[in-house]
Amino acid sequence: MIKQINQDTLCDLITKAAHSPRLRQNLNIHPAPEDDVQRLAIAMEPGTYVRIHRHPHTWEMLTALRGRFLVLIYDNSGKVTDRLWLGAETRLLEIPVNTWHSVLSLDEGGVIFEVKHGAYQPVQEQDYLPGTPPEGEEGVKETLEWYAKAEVGEVFAL
Repeated sequence: MIKQINQDTLCDLITKAAHSPRLRQNLNIHPAPEDDVQRLAIAMEPGTYVRIHRHPHTWEMLTALRGRFLVLIYDNSGKVTDRLWLGAETRLLEIPVNTWHSVLSLDEGGVIFEVKHGAYQPVQEQDYLPGTPPEGEEGVKETLEWYAKAEVGEVFAL
């Protein structure tokens, strides 16, 4: 069976994200969480929070299907080493294994397509940058504001 993401699929995914408490919704293309290659579209509305994290077991490839996203890359101290505009200047990027990163959705109706090695592994607490607030806790709004203005060389600190 050929799998596809069409305009109707995107619109449905975007609507679900806009009505989700997390302002985010994913559509898995891979058949099961155990699949060797994870492939998914993620609708991300402005205001959704992607905590600074890393994947110690896999690289991660991202492309924007719709909208623009700010992808920040960090060193181990939380210093911004790269600031990439996915969906604008950058069409596709691959984040190396064990690299700290965060994503900020800039446009309503934004959708990222992500590919990484499976099987699915939720991010463990040690793979969130120390000092970053967990989702739903105090400091998230300030963190999102910091993402938007952080420049290369600045260190994350609340």
